[in-house]
Amino acid sequence: MFVKICGITREEDALLAVAMGADAVGFIFAPSRRQIAPSIARDIAKRLPPEIMTVGVFRDEAPQRVTEIVNSAGLKAAQLSGHEKPDATRWVRGRVPFVIQGFTAGDRNLDRADDYGADAILIDSQTPGSGELFDWSLAEGAPAGRRVIMAGGLTPENVADAIDLIGPWGVDVATGVEVDDGEPGRKDPRKVRAFIANANAAAPADYESARDAPYDWMEDGT
Repeated sequence: MFVKICGITREEDALLAVAMGADAVGFIFAPSRRQIAPSIARDIAKRLPPEIMTVGVFRDEAPQRVTEIVNSAGLKAAQLSGHEKPDATRWVRGRVPFVIQGFTAGDRNLDRADDYGADAILIDSQTPGSGELFDWSLAEGAPAGRRVIMAGGLTPENVADAIDLIGPWGVDVATGVEVDDGEPGRKDPRKVRAFIANANAAAPADYESARDAPYDWMEDGT
């Protein structure tokens, strides 16, 4: 199961996520309590193994700015979680190795997901990044045969149920693995460990392993 730990703000949390078996870490550049400066994200990304997908998260940002930040920070992917048009997403995809296009649950644009040319589709709550749980049945509108990542209100306690119901390619979490009443972005090691373990345990037997990397990082020259 592809597991992304998002909202990383500290190097120790990125290293923790990787040590626990995460496939990706996310850095939020959109307005958020977990927003991080590109220079800090770059310094953290340099410390991570090359096979880890490092993702810059944006919302309604100019495509040129997205590619500038992703490439200057040495990241592997861009996640677009706003109201981007298909041509904007395709433009970004032509300039970064991997693109995740975000949609809110029940978004009618899910029917047009293929038009965006993204490598994966992320389905979040109606308030992306809020950690709010949504009706998982709304994720069933995603195109079949595509990499679908579930986000929005996932926790170590419910991630297995979400995987059993929807059968996504991956899962994404930020709030659900953070320290209670702690600073935004600060991860709880026990929650991170449990989330990743429970997600992997719930993956179906015929799951196409996320370790069959979604892109060839060796060919990227990184």
